[in-house]
Amino acid sequence: MAELVQETFLGMGLHVQWQQVEEGRANVLGTLRGTGGGPALMFNGHMDTSYSGREPWLRNVAGFQPSAFEENGRLYGLGISNMKGALACYVEAVRALADARVRLRGDVMIAAVCGEIEKAQYGDAVGSEYRGYAAGSRYLVSHGGVADMCILGEPTESKVVLGHFGSLWLRISTRGPFVHTAFSEGKRDQNAIVRMRDVLDAVLEWIPTWENDPENAYRGANAIVNVGAVEGGFGWRVSRTPHRANLFLDVRVPPTKEMATARRQVLDMVRDLAERFPEHGIEGEVYVTAPGAEIAEEHPLVGALDDAHAEVFGSAPEREVTRWFSDASVLTRYGIATVNYGTSTGLLDTVKGENLEIDGLVKTAEVYARVAMKVCGVA
Repeated sequence: MAELVQETFLGMGLHVQWQQVEEGRANVLGTLRGTGGGPALMFNGHMDTSYSGREPWLRNVAGFQPSAFEENGRLYGLGISNMKGALACYVEAVRALADARVRLRGDVMIAAVCGEIEKAQYGDAVGSEYRGYAAGSRYLVSHGGVADMCILGEPTESKVVLGHFGSLWLRISTRGPFVHTAFSEGKRDQNAIVRMRDVLDAVLEWIPTWENDPENAYRGANAIVNVGAVEGGFGWRVSRTPHRANLFLDVRVPPTKEMATARRQVLDMVRDLAERFPEHGIEGEVYVTAPGAEIAEEHPLVGALDDAHAEVFGSAPEREVTRWFSDASVLTRYGIATVNYGTSTGLLDTVKGENLEIDGLVKTAEVYARVAMKVCGVA
C-alpha cells in the first residue's frame, strides 16, 4: 500500500519522502510546498487495518475483505472507516487545491503511516504484525515528519475530538505447582487457574473504583477498563496443572494523568492483591503505556475546522471525547497540535462490514481543503 501511496503522491507532483520503518513496512510523506511564511498543516492517516479479513468470524463478511464494492451510495471494504477513507479524503483535498490553482503560504503534508492499530508484542507474538500503538508515527516525527498542526481523520462521525484517553496494558499472574493430573488430588485450590478466580473477582471489585474516580474522568467521560485476555495451561497437555495463569487488563487513562502515575496506581493494586492472597504468587507487569492527547479549544486549528465544517454542512460540528487511541498521542509529544476529525458509519455493520457514505467522504474532503486554506494562508 505504501508503494501505491508513493505512486499517487508522485503523480500529484508532491515532494515525496519514503521512510523505511522496517522490512516490509514504510511510511510515505507527501508535501505540497507552500510559498513560505505560513504554518505547516499535516494530514496523518494509518495504512494498517484493525483486521485482515481472514479471521474466522470475518472471512465471510464482504465488507471486511480487501476488495471494495459500492452499494446504495456507500463504499464497502477492509479498513475504509479505519482509516483508508480518510487517506482518500486527504488526497482529494490536496488535488482540489491544486486543481483550483490555490497557492498556500504554508506547507500541506500528507503522512501515510504504518503501525497505528492498538496492538503490542507480547510473549510469542513478536514481529511487525504485532507492532502498533503509533510505531509508524513515532518513526515519522523522529525523521523529519513534523508540522505546526495536524488533522487525524479517525472515524469520529464528523465530530471534533479535542481529546482522547490513553491506554495502559497490565498483566497479573498467579502461580501454582506443575504436577500430573494423577497426583493433583487435594491440590485443586493451589491450581494457578483456580487461584486466578480469586484474583479476577477482586479485580472486578477494583474496576469500578478506577472508572468512577473523578481523577480519571475527562471532559465528562469516565475512564474504562477491559478484561481483555486470560491465559493459562496447555491445551495440548491438560494432563498437567498450569505453573502460571495470566490475566490481561486494558486500563484507559485520561490525557490529564501522567502515565507514570497511572502505572504506580495499578501496580499498587497488584501489591494489594498479593497481600490479600499471599499464597497465590501474584505478580504484575505493565507492558503498554500509550498516553492520551488533547488540543486546546481555542487553538486556531479548532476554529478553522469549526468554520469549514459549518460552511460545508450548514451547522457547527459537535464535540466528542473518545476512549480509543490515536497517533495524536505521539504527535502532540512533538509539539504538533492535533485534532481528530473524520467521517464514519456510526455503529459498525457486522453483517456487511466496514463502509462509508460516499457523499460523506466528498464533504469531508472539502472540509479538509477549506481548513488548509484557513490555517496555511492563501498566497
